[in-house]
Amino acid sequence: MYKLIAIDLDGTLLNSYGQVSERNREALKRAQEKGIQIVLASGRTTNSVKNMANELGNNDYIICGNGSLVYDLQSEEIIYDKFIEKKKALQIIKICEENSIYYNVYTENMVIAKTLSNNVLFYHQENANKPDSRKTKINLVENIYEYIENLDNENILKFTISDSSNIIFNSIIKKLREIKNIDVLDVAHMSRKIIKAGTEEVQIAYYYTEITSENVDKWNALKWLAERLNIPNEEIIGIGDNVNDKLMIENAGLGVAMGNSAPYIKEIADRVVSSNNDDGVAEIIEEVIN
Repeated sequence: MYKLIAIDLDGTLLNSYGQVSERNREALKRAQEKGIQIVLASGRTTNSVKNMANELGNNDYIICGNGSLVYDLQSEEIIYDKFIEKKKALQIIKICEENSIYYNVYTENMVIAKTLSNNVLFYHQENANKPDSRKTKINLVENIYEYIENLDNENILKFTISDSSNIIFNSIIKKLREIKNIDVLDVAHMSRKIIKAGTEEVQIAYYYTEITSENVDKWNALKWLAERLNIPNEEIIGIGDNVNDKLMIENAGLGVAMGNSAPYIKEIADRVVSSNNDDGVAEIIEEVIN
């Protein structure tokens, strides 16, 4: 009997438009009614994941910033954290600025960026269909280095760095790996999402990586939470689609990869389900709880 299901958001629970299908919603509801703990495990900001959890009726725990923190929704407090130090954040920003590459800074409450591009453009489009209380806060700042240098009382979860050119992208990765005590995620394929521009649908595609403090991972955060809840690994289901879900899929009692996952993620999974646009999450939940 599985007692906890950890679910990634983008590319997993959310479809290409950033929405949760009715079938997925119903599957989550039924699992919760059977006493199964649902934990959203995302790279997004705390507020963004919290809003999604509230929308889905998930009232217990969330994992944010790829495992940078675990948040208790009942007590409204962080119960586990591994943030990026400001000194390290400024080093990362300096390299990005010197190499003119697009980057964002994720804090608990917002995504800090210079312009609406790539993932931030997607969040902006996603916000258009949400009430203010559930939007991902995007803070456009002209001088990010100066802004972070003067930032107080705001914890830094991660960075996202992206570019449409693989050559430019790979060159910046090499420089970032020289910084000590941070982890630079290996992402081997492009992110592809769809936004609506008037009546037209436009695909945005870009190479990206995510930077966190050292040893930050969704699985490490999930394992910590499961131990707190006295749930053994074999009673956990981990569902995801990308490299930041890899350890979670490998180590959970049942590791599930989406049909839209990269081939190397599918290879390590115990089960491959339909894509995020075809209710793959509901597929596995319905199978397990029936």
